Formats: sequence, C-alpha cells, structure tokens
Amino acid sequence: MHILFNKTLQQCRLLGARGGRAYGRNLRLRKLQALATRTQPPLPPRVPQSVHAASVLLDRQFPWLADAFTRRKP
Repeated sequence: MHILFNKTLQQCRLLGARGGRAYGRNLRLRKLQALATRTQPPLPPRVPQSVHAASVLLDRQFPWLADAFTRRKP
C-alpha cells in the first residue's frame, strides 16, 4: 500500500478522482448491460423429451455414429 503514503494532498485528490471516474465508468457500463439483457425476448419454454426421442435426434445429427453401440457377431 505504498501508493497511499508519502503523497501530497493534491496527489491524494488525484488518486481519489481517478477512482471516482473508474467507478462512474463501471456503473454506466453495468446499466447499459442491464438494459441490453432486459430487451432480449424471453426464451421459449423447453419441452421435456424422452430418452428415446433424444437418441433419435442424435442419430439423425450424427448418422455415422448411429450403430456405435450395437453388438456385432464375431
């Protein structure tokens, strides 16, 4: 914490002003981000699906892996 000691009054004021500017900048950025997240439309509700439906969906997306777990006769 040597940056706070052995400073003149003017240097301490400059340090305080620097912190105030950073605080104000961060506050404005947080407000803008909050407004941006509020304006997005809500996501549609997820429909729960069965394990079989999820498996079929994966088989359609990755057909080369569709028979990866089937047992083959030696």
